[in-house]
Amino acid sequence: VQLQASGGGLVQAGGSLRLSCAASGRTFSSNDMGWFRQAPGKEREFVAAVSWSGGSLFYTDSVKGRFTISRDNVKNTVYLQMNSLKPEDTAVYYCAARPSTGRIVADQRQYVWWGQGTLVTVSS
Repeated sequence: VQLQASGGGLVQAGGSLRLSCAASGRTFSSNDMGWFRQAPGKEREFVAAVSWSGGSLFYTDSVKGRFTISRDNVKNTVYLQMNSLKPEDTAVYYCAARPSTGRIVADQRQYVWWGQGTLVTVSS
């Protein structure tokens, strides 16, 4: 599986961005998908995950109510809609995939395939 993330950019605090992650390969619909981010000087952290069907969602507490993860298994794409952005959301955002096991997880060590990252900068 190859993943290509896009949609990052510069936005003012309170603004919105939508990230996309396009996947190649025939197994996209059998994979759970996740978004992670790495802020300058910090370790990469979990943001959100969605099950293979889109029926299960999971978010880190800091983005609940502001970010929405979704997927389109026809377009082989996962999205991260980010609203009410804050300067602390500034980071490189990565999408990742793992074969579904029936339970979505936040542990990045369990994700097998990774995209190249897209930079999101939120100005105050």
